[in-house]
Amino acid sequence: MTTRRHHLAALAALTLLPAASRARPSDASNAGDAPAARRALLLGQTGGPHAAVDEAIRQHLTRRGWAVTMAGQDAAPQAAQGMALVIISSTVAAKNVHPGWRQLAAPLLTWENDLLDDLAMTGKRSGADYGEAEKERYLWLVNAPHPLSAGLPAGAANVYVKQAPMSWGKPGLGAATIATLYGQPEKAALFGYEKGATMDYETLAPARRVMFFLDNASFTNLSESGLRLFDAAVDWAAG
Repeated sequence: MTTRRHHLAALAALTLLPAASRARPSDASNAGDAPAARRALLLGQTGGPHAAVDEAIRQHLTRRGWAVTMAGQDAAPQAAQGMALVIISSTVAAKNVHPGWRQLAAPLLTWENDLLDDLAMTGKRSGADYGEAEKERYLWLVNAPHPLSAGLPAGAANVYVKQAPMSWGKPGLGAATIATLYGQPEKAALFGYEKGATMDYETLAPARRVMFFLDNASFTNLSESGLRLFDAAVDWAAG
């Protein structure tokens, strides 16, 4: 996770980033050949220490029929043109992520808890409205009928093969909370907003928004249940 941005007002004045920072398709993505409903943009820290994990996510999505374009953390929202889904990995440095993603009228999935307040998905207080638990393995599913629950039963769900960090947030009243950290019901680990739902700061979700519980390296640590939840998050977010 990365350092917080403390000057949101200044960010609002930023102009669009230069074309050099926009998304560059992966050699294997073939996004232009895929149906629009199966195109995704994945933002991550290009060349960072966990780039291989982002690549594993891309490969997993590709096996599920998605055409994934990889983009650097400083990509401008225009890179999402023609995409059915934007995914922001926690490998990004939140201070380097363009503020325009907050208003993007396209579905968005993220597990960067440090970005939740900038997306208006939670309040602003690090450690109180969003954060990361150091060692977790279980979630407590509280909304089993919701599609984001992936058909798993209510109650405890073992989502990691071994203990690892989990991101969490405290969503606004318009969210559907799906799961919390085990034994910590005030910390939502998986939640989503429908388009038009009230998020934080009285912001209306411009499209579906989903917060997932991963951290930088834990995708490859997901159990079978955890991977089912991940796939359900992708599918529900994209509609």
